[in-house]
Amino acid sequence: MRIRVLLAATVGVLALVPLALAQAPGGSAGYVPHLGDIMSATQMRHFKLSFAGKLRNWPLAAYELGQIKDSFQDAAALYPGIPITDMTVVADPVQRLSAAIAAKDGAKFDVAFAALTDACNACHRAIDRGFIVIQVPTASPFSNQAFAPPSN
Repeated sequence: MRIRVLLAATVGVLALVPLALAQAPGGSAGYVPHLGDIMSATQMRHFKLSFAGKLRNWPLAAYELGQIKDSFQDAAALYPGIPITDMTVVADPVQRLSAAIAAKDGAKFDVAFAALTDACNACHRAIDRGFIVIQVPTASPFSNQAFAPPSN
């Protein structure tokens, strides 16, 4: 009986090894996130960027914009079938957002953020996904994160 328990425990642990390797740094070389997953994460970052900008939390806005840039690069690299010219429509708004954040200019941020949102929708339309319509967020689904800059 003791041998069976030991054997079952060993088999159970060995069955978990592939899962652990997939989670370990460098162990997930074969994993490619679905394009929809990359874009869903980008949509969340779009929301967070919006609220960081509205509340003039420039360090958070810079961080979220960097994450969005990384997501766009990942999407283009992992899915070369995406017409890259369609994704380049976001380049100008991203550059304008970077400049607005660096200058801590709320008015320019608001204009550039609206342009980014429009560019997202233009890209969706260009790849026959016009039914995915992104908008400037109106309310926060994140009650567990403060978007205002921390008071010192």
